[in-house]
Amino acid sequence: MIQTRFLFTLLICSIQVGSVFFAPSAKAQSQSYRTSELGIGVGATTYKGEVSPNYRFANNRPAFNIFYKRDVSQALVLRGGLLLGLMRAKDENVDRPLNQYRLADMRTNLIELSAGIDYNFLNYYDQKRRIRWTPYFFLNAAVTNYNNKVVLHNNTIKPFENGFVLAIPLGVGFKYALSRHWNLGLEVGARKTLLKGGDKVDYLKKKDHESNPPEELPFTNPYDKDWYYYSGVSISYTFYKLICPEPYKGNKRLLQ
Repeated sequence: MIQTRFLFTLLICSIQVGSVFFAPSAKAQSQSYRTSELGIGVGATTYKGEVSPNYRFANNRPAFNIFYKRDVSQALVLRGGLLLGLMRAKDENVDRPLNQYRLADMRTNLIELSAGIDYNFLNYYDQKRRIRWTPYFFLNAAVTNYNNKVVLHNNTIKPFENGFVLAIPLGVGFKYALSRHWNLGLEVGARKTLLKGGDKVDYLKKKDHESNPPEELPFTNPYDKDWYYYSGVSISYTFYKLICPEPYKGNKRLLQ
C-alpha cells in the first residue's frame, strides 16, 4: 500500500512539474522543426513476487518492444509502446521455508500497452552538437494482458489463466545519435502492478477446484503486489517536420 501511494504521488508530481517547467520551454524552443521517432527494441523481462521475492538475473526471458515518440519541447517527449515478453520463476530457487514447501513453477506471457513521457536531461535535438546523446527518465501508465500457468509438485493448478492488470512503468534510459536520423538506445525499467489484479501475474490462488485433483496453494498473500521488469537495447528512426515561421503563416505569397 505504501509503495502504491508513493508511485501515485510520483505520477502526480511529475504532471505538476511538467506543467510548470515544460510548457515554458516549449515556447522558448527556437528550433525550426518537430520530431517523431519510431523504433524497435529487444531485451529481457523478469518478475518479482511471491515465487521470486528478489530480483534474479537468471529469471530473465526474451522480450520485444516497439515504440513511438514525439517531442513536445527540448526536454519533454510523449511516448507510446507495445511490449511482448516471457517470464518464469521457480520456488525451488528461493532458499526460504515457504517457497521450499510450496515448490511452485510459474510461467507467464505478457503483452503491455503503455503511454507516458520521457524527460531528456540534455538537449538531444540540438543539431549543432557534434555528438548528440542524453540520459532520460520515463514514467508511463500501462495495461498488461498476462497469460500464465502455475505448476505445483508437477500437477498443473490452472493452465493459461488469462487476465488484465494495471501497471506503472518507470525507469531510466540512454540515447545516442548514430546519425541525423538513426538512434541507439538503452533502457531499464520496473513495472509496479496495481489494484485488485496486482497479485495475479504469478496466479498463486489459495485454492483451485478446476485442477484434478483440487490443489491448494498454502500461505499465499493476495496483498503482495507483483512487479515485473524490462531491460533492453533499441534502434529507432527520427522523422523531422519543418515548422513554418510565424511571418509566413499569414501570408503565403512570401513563400512563392
